[in-house]
Amino acid sequence: MMSAYDELMAFQRETEALAQIAGRLGWDQETMMPRGAAEQRGEEMAAIEGVLHARRTDPRLADWLEEAEPEDDEAQAQLRLIRRSYDRATKIPAELAQALARVTSTAQGIWAEARAAENVADFLPTLAEVIDLKREEAAALAQGGDLYDALMDDYEPGATAEIAAAMFDRMRPRLVRLREAVLAAPAPAPLNHHFGENAQLRFARDLAARFGYDFTRGRLDLAVHPFSSGSANDVRITTRVVETDPFNCFYSTIHEVGHACYELGIDPDYLFTPLGAGVSMGVHESQSRIYENQLGRSPAFTGWMFRQMLDRFGDFGVTSPEDFARIVNRVQPGFIRTEADEVHYNLHVMMRFDLERALIRGDLQVGDLEAAWNDRFLADFGVAVDRPANGMLQDVHWSCGLFGYFPTYTMGNVYAGCLHQALRAAVPDLDAQLAQGELGAATGWLRENVQRHGGLYTPGAVIAKACGFEPTEAPLLDYLDAKFGALYGL
Repeated sequence: MMSAYDELMAFQRETEALAQIAGRLGWDQETMMPRGAAEQRGEEMAAIEGVLHARRTDPRLADWLEEAEPEDDEAQAQLRLIRRSYDRATKIPAELAQALARVTSTAQGIWAEARAAENVADFLPTLAEVIDLKREEAAALAQGGDLYDALMDDYEPGATAEIAAAMFDRMRPRLVRLREAVLAAPAPAPLNHHFGENAQLRFARDLAARFGYDFTRGRLDLAVHPFSSGSANDVRITTRVVETDPFNCFYSTIHEVGHACYELGIDPDYLFTPLGAGVSMGVHESQSRIYENQLGRSPAFTGWMFRQMLDRFGDFGVTSPEDFARIVNRVQPGFIRTEADEVHYNLHVMMRFDLERALIRGDLQVGDLEAAWNDRFLADFGVAVDRPANGMLQDVHWSCGLFGYFPTYTMGNVYAGCLHQALRAAVPDLDAQLAQGELGAATGWLRENVQRHGGLYTPGAVIAKACGFEPTEAPLLDYLDAKFGALYGL
């Protein structure tokens, strides 16, 4: 007879497989699905969410969890994650889970159309519905506690808004000082050249492969908002193309490759188990950000990239690898978070954190969100938002119901700063390798020390084990000061 643990894991395997199918539907919706299918897809997503919710709240789970006897640390971790999922799922009524799946599925299409039309009013009724449902979900999960903490815990277990706010308060003064110093220095001119879509995508594919992306287990497509989707042997990435700004495509690709390589690098024995996915969005973001920034935007790697672009695009108006590095790392108070330089990026996240926390608390009404966004952006960045697609309509997250997600971006940057410090100690000739376009040692170290563990350890533990110290924002801030101080002669 099968043990309680074996029965539990067999049941969980099917649940995980069904969740992957739901994820594939989401990928299709963002890349291939015809626009007219949005309402039907919402019903499909609601149906599969109903099946998943029923499995995640199946009363047998409680019995198996009570009876299961873990034989090792891996089994103990599996039980910890299944129990966490069960405890959260049983607090949420099935009708609410299905309603959220249905509304957020259709909301993404409404958001995309409103963004294209530059019409906030077209999105607000749906956003209000999403927020009402998320508050209801948060209340069910919090059971009298802080609503935002309950939502945030879904993406970064153990983190709270208070912890995030305190860290942001410590970071903001140094980021603002660095920004002011950099913006007072002479700025490099942006690129002024046309870079064809097909040529960009060819180089993007080559970059993805160089950073370790396995195209036999994935694919690269176009999307309005780049993302990565899937796990194990089917991990897909997307990018976007702006023919006057190739860095948009190249660094979106590298960023999503970081996410994808995390999933691809997880121990294959964890397939279709709770350990077979990244442990948190913060740790996930640490991989995408270290691939994109500490590796991909390093002056050593951009020197190699400069030579590649000359070969592929011909003369594009930049005469030296040093000037190219400054252009790649150009600091400017732009509107778009995903295109923000490293100095400004976390300020974008902090703004969203404050706004969505106020929305969930009820301190900010949906009808006042655009004005609140525009006022805050002007105060934080010194630039007035010129159109909704550059303002509150730029991110897909709120249409997806991903409240509590934004702070994990900065947590991921903090983790990446810690990992970068440890990586440089472990690979002392890293710059020499990057200058040759060689990423194997760096990505191999990350795979061995972070990625292969999947969900085995808690978020803080996996970073601490990799780095040899508890995560702190200091390495990230020191890295930013050193890098941009050198680039801008501060």
